[in-house]
Amino acid sequence: RFGKPNYARVNKAYFQHRSKVHPEGSLESVVSKLVKNWEVESHHIADPKQWKTMDVSKFKAALNGGPAANAQLMADIGPYNLLIGETPEYSSSALSFQDSNKIFGSTFSEGFAWECLEVLSGPPTVAFRWRHFGKFTGTYTDKKGNKYEGNGAMIDVIGMCIAKVNDQLLIESLDIYYNPEDLLKPLTTQVKKGEGERTVGFADESDSKRVSGDACCSSGGVQKN
Repeated sequence: RFGKPNYARVNKAYFQHRSKVHPEGSLESVVSKLVKNWEVESHHIADPKQWKTMDVSKFKAALNGGPAANAQLMADIGPYNLLIGETPEYSSSALSFQDSNKIFGSTFSEGFAWECLEVLSGPPTVAFRWRHFGKFTGTYTDKKGNKYEGNGAMIDVIGMCIAKVNDQLLIESLDIYYNPEDLLKPLTTQVKKGEGERTVGFADESDSKRVSGDACCSSGGVQKN
């Protein structure tokens, strides 16, 4: 899906701006590798039957205690749509998987990295705090088609996840908690001086061709399954 992934830019962002360096073998290191492998599969492998980080027969994911999505639904709509939902700036129901990837690839032109901050409990119920981060160096398109050119500010999103895994560390469920406005509100306010909303229509195919590589979320810790 979307061609061969290229994580060069997000890896660079991760190593430049991460806040934690976890010892190899620590719970934080294990969780980091598992989540980043999950991200690669959920973004780039269209058929859930080929996913190796999840028990797809049991997998479900939910945002902030809302309705749970199974593996096939996540494969259909994409992680961004699943984990943002409906907000004043963003409408997951109006966007395809490809649309959402284009929007955030354009927004975070230097990558939108992810790190595990702290693991609070170990398997089989793994509770951990996480951080998503990247400089707003691109252009964000909101649900009305307004475009906002970023001023380069660092966007930091902090959240919590409770993951259930089996004895093989396959993910059975993800309960993710954070405020999507922590991500989206800065994308309409942290704009270049003199810039504001510009109603120019939805990002088209020519926009997507100018965005190369993956915005999210790998960091060089991805392991082959």
